[in-house]
Amino acid sequence: MYKAIAANKRNTVIILVLFVIIIGALGWLAGYLYRSTGLTIVILVFAIGFAIFQYFFAGGQAIAQSGAVEIQKSDNPRLWRVVENLAITTGQPMPKVYIINDPAPNAFATGRDPKHSVVAVTTGLLDIMTDSELEGVMAHEMGHVQNYDIRVALIVYGLVVAVGLIADMFFRMAFFGRNSNNNNPLVLVLGLVAAVIAPIIATVVQLAVSRQREYLADATSAMTTRHPDALASALAKLEAYGKPMQKQSTSMAHMWIADPLRPGLMNRLFATHPPIPDRIARLEKMGGEF
Repeated sequence: MYKAIAANKRNTVIILVLFVIIIGALGWLAGYLYRSTGLTIVILVFAIGFAIFQYFFAGGQAIAQSGAVEIQKSDNPRLWRVVENLAITTGQPMPKVYIINDPAPNAFATGRDPKHSVVAVTTGLLDIMTDSELEGVMAHEMGHVQNYDIRVALIVYGLVVAVGLIADMFFRMAFFGRNSNNNNPLVLVLGLVAAVIAPIIATVVQLAVSRQREYLADATSAMTTRHPDALASALAKLEAYGKPMQKQSTSMAHMWIADPLRPGLMNRLFATHPPIPDRIARLEKMGGEF
């Protein structure tokens, strides 16, 4: 587990560097096609600034996008006590606690490190979970914090948004640019390809970091609570009672404990989460070893 935590820290740096390189390369290509060195510089500066901005502020964006509302102990003593006890058990700072008014059972964690972390759950999850199941879910989310998964998730969130922005930029440049190179069919093709491929690239990036994070957080929850069967039961309920979130976003789908998107062929092919039955099987195997 400690090796996985160290790997997540390294992955943060790698993803940031790749992010700047990819956007910089796209900037160079745009500058080359439009014969504008200034355009290349502008896009590269944007990439660096955007990476820094996402590192510090993407957590707040995710909270705002989900519609979560921060609570105090008096607002929901049950949830607060579970999170507080887990923070004491693991030696982590107490994260900020949020509730999302949504009947779909789900939860996520975000923030750049344990000192700046947030955990959020939906009202739907609180309604169907027993105390032990809720503890398992929150231990899973705080496992993401403990393992520095949330830092990687923030960078991935920023990548997904950035890829969409760059794709939109190329699409507009291809069709609405006023440069004489507008007649170059390569520019038109590039804009179309970027607009089509960008969502696929974003999903592949999410897949690369999301599935193993979920397995690791499940294991962390089991080790923290010493009750893997509780999380297994919670996951079974998430599968049985799961429904699409009212506020859906592909860019933060990888942050949730269960996939928040509407079911469909493409979602099944490019799922950001490992299958729940596989996760339950791993937890049951762990339960037999305790």
